[in-house]
Amino acid sequence: MTDLQQSDPESPTHPKLEVRESSPPELEEYAGGTIQARVGYIPVWLLITYAVLFAWGLYYMYAYWGGVGPGRP
Repeated sequence: MTDLQQSDPESPTHPKLEVRESSPPELEEYAGGTIQARVGYIPVWLLITYAVLFAWGLYYMYAYWGGVGPGRP
């Protein structure tokens, strides 16, 4: 078996650990730069669009629930 030895972090033989700052996500371009994509970024206008469509869907479901369908007696 192998022996695990504790090394002193203050000793000169211990490699010094460096902390690096993470860079912002890289920008990916498609269609010659017309479309740009970032990892983890959702535009605010898209979130607002989702909310409006969800609210409209709830209204539509409430207002037109039941019945035989449009144009039918």
